[in-house]
Amino acid sequence: MNLKDRALKILEILKKRYPDPKTKLNWKTPWELLVATILAAQCTDDRVNKVTPMFFKKWPTIKALSEAKNEEVEKVIYSTGCYKNKARFLIESAKKIINKFNGEVPNTMEDLLKLPGVARKTANIVLSNCFSKNEGIAVDTHVKRLSFRLGLTSSKNPHVIEKDLMSLFPRSEWHLVNHLLVWFGRDVCTARSPRCNNCELEHLCPKKGVLSSKK
Repeated sequence: MNLKDRALKILEILKKRYPDPKTKLNWKTPWELLVATILAAQCTDDRVNKVTPMFFKKWPTIKALSEAKNEEVEKVIYSTGCYKNKARFLIESAKKIINKFNGEVPNTMEDLLKLPGVARKTANIVLSNCFSKNEGIAVDTHVKRLSFRLGLTSSKNPHVIEKDLMSLFPRSEWHLVNHLLVWFGRDVCTARSPRCNNCELEHLCPKKGVLSSKK
């Protein structure tokens, strides 16, 4: 079995395990998901979901946040970590959305990357979940770990990993790849104590000697 066939088999198995995977972040609008994703950097989704209700109650619109003081935002998002940078990114992004994008979260990769604090991971999450656009594959800590462990990439660089994954999976499935690997990484292939003896992918894992470098 070559690498691409193995990747597709992994996808098939994970789709059966998770028939309707979605982000665990709570959101209703593109702006809410953008904020939640920025806050989720180096923070758990559960923690972010506890913070965002208060955040959006205090600043219910993009315009409201664009006029907020850094210190006020820092206090509300403090528990998500890196709060000074996150507060600055969020306020500056709100201002740019108001001034450059007519108050609407942009729906292209090029424009999203112009927002402070937004890299490809965040942009991919917003594009796929809010606008049904598969421009790439979001590579977070779970996707990075599982892609390397499963031999889908030999790199630990998120940009290289994304390109490797994009070459292995159909574009129509890119949005699912992130969700499936994240969910499986939380449930089974965890960072510290992976449950290898209870893993549907064990027979496809490189540690069993099935890895092929062919694509």
